[in-house]
Amino acid sequence: MKPVLRLSWLVIALPCAAAAQNLQYDDDHRLAIPGDYRQWVFLTSSLDLNYSDTSMAGRSVLDNVFVNPDAYRAFVKNGTWPDKTILVKENRVAESAGTISKTGKFQTRVASMELHVKDTARFRGGWTFFVSNGRSPGVPIPATADCYSCHAEHAAVDTTFVQFYPTLLDIAKNKGTLSAGYLKDTRGLARAGK
Repeated sequence: MKPVLRLSWLVIALPCAAAAQNLQYDDDHRLAIPGDYRQWVFLTSSLDLNYSDTSMAGRSVLDNVFVNPDAYRAFVKNGTWPDKTILVKENRVAESAGTISKTGKFQTRVASMELHVKDTARFRGGWTFFVSNGRSPGVPIPATADCYSCHAEHAAVDTTFVQFYPTLLDIAKNKGTLSAGYLKDTRGLARAGK
């Protein structure tokens, strides 16, 4: 192989290798929390976002969502997530009383973390969810949990809630990659006048 061809192959393989390094499982199938996730691409933050009608009993949570940079670049280019995508949702306790604060809420300690991982060689259906306290490895959520069917039915793109990531939602619209379930949900909202 000529040196130029070898170098080209290396340039193509490096992003895939970097993403795979972030996916480190132990013998119990738990996922190590990537140590540098706060340096990844920030997608969104929300306050008390809840997918069910159940109350959070007066507790406020602010969450931050990050994605590994290689996956972000692929999404921007194609409107879909590549294999080895890792979405990290960091859930932080929201406080309203601080040193000088008079109104509003701010983030404090990590209450929990949720990870949504695309690893087609490892998971049936390609994607799985993990939960963690933010310090320990993520524990896989059983495939029978409601989150899988909810994401399959309502996620804007590839079982991910891109509808809550405004810059990526526009990309998915422009690329034509929005799911049928999401489009059905938006039509239903439009009919209801929301």
